[in-house]
Amino acid sequence: MNGPRSLGFSPSLLHFEMNFPFTSQSHCEIKMATSKFFLSSLLLLLFVHGVLPRAESKTYWGDVDALKQLKNGVQPNSVSPGSCLGSWDFTFDPCDSLFSERFTCGFRIPGSLSNLTRLTRLGLSRNAFSGEVPASIGSLSTLEELYLDNNNLQGPIPPTFNGLGSLKRLEFQSNNISGELPELGSLKNLYLLDASNNVISGYLPTTLPPFLVQISMRNNMIEGTIPPSLKYLNLLQVLDLSHNKLTGSVPYFLFNHPSLQQLTLAFNSFDSLQAPSNLGTQSELIAVDLSNNELQGWLPPFLPLMPKLSALSMENNKFSGMIPIQYALRAALPASGIAPFARLLLGGNYLFGPIPGPLLVLKPDTANVSLADNCLIRCPSRFFFCQGADQKSLMECKSFGSVIP
Repeated sequence: MNGPRSLGFSPSLLHFEMNFPFTSQSHCEIKMATSKFFLSSLLLLLFVHGVLPRAESKTYWGDVDALKQLKNGVQPNSVSPGSCLGSWDFTFDPCDSLFSERFTCGFRIPGSLSNLTRLTRLGLSRNAFSGEVPASIGSLSTLEELYLDNNNLQGPIPPTFNGLGSLKRLEFQSNNISGELPELGSLKNLYLLDASNNVISGYLPTTLPPFLVQISMRNNMIEGTIPPSLKYLNLLQVLDLSHNKLTGSVPYFLFNHPSLQQLTLAFNSFDSLQAPSNLGTQSELIAVDLSNNELQGWLPPFLPLMPKLSALSMENNKFSGMIPIQYALRAALPASGIAPFARLLLGGNYLFGPIPGPLLVLKPDTANVSLADNCLIRCPSRFFFCQGADQKSLMECKSFGSVIP
């Protein structure tokens, strides 16, 4: 802004991105091949009459340039007289007179997007789009990348999205998308799905695209259990279902999955872990976060046997029993060819007994280890892994059933 009465916007405030070519079946027809345009900050501010009766509008110069590039890339004979694009005249400030006939056309997500039959990439990230996701997007059979993230979109994902057979990336995180996710098994080419930070409810889809590499659905309201269909996603590397309402057991196939490297299930209500038949010795997992659940019983003996696992968080559960020596050895003295525990977070449980000997020689700069807020005997704060919180009281430990010698 160039003064107290000037209204300008930086390019980062609004970003509208499209890749072309596509056929002309609408009055704003664009016939360029693989052109890329950025429309930043095309917002119309409407003020109540009398609040700012003479406020000036001054559009940010970079936004005007972006609009000019868009219009210059359109064949003039494809623009219908009187259309939105046809009304753009840059001889005056585009936001100078909001209630006149000048330059009052703005952008939203129109149903006419279905006319863009050769569109391969649609980027609408980080805008202020609201309303429901148009079902017409599902007819874009050539679309390979769709970015709807960081808007104010509401309502469910339309079932028509199953028609996006060419889609490879689907991102609609950080909106207000609600309802259950539709079955997406027909999206045979999809390798990335990010639905995080919405209000999606119901159960996880029973069928998922077979070539998914990354699934991110954290911070929603998804309930139920993890479906067996995840077992068959042989290329899956990242699975983040944290901050949901999932229950039951963490299934065994996640611990011997042929490609899974990062498993994040924190902040759910899982109560147990299923042990894999091979004890995880062939696991590809590098990082596992099972913190803030309702997991009970003794610490699973198979987790320290996973050869590539270097980050393990089991904090704030209801684990009891003594700390297996394998956990301590993995952090302090790992075997040859085995990744050491660079992170081992076991605080906030009901673990009891003495501290395993190998941990007593561990230096703070070698690993991030936490045993705070347990039922351990003599865990003084001079040990870095005991810092952060005192051990639980004897009464609390006994009421839970932990054995205190």
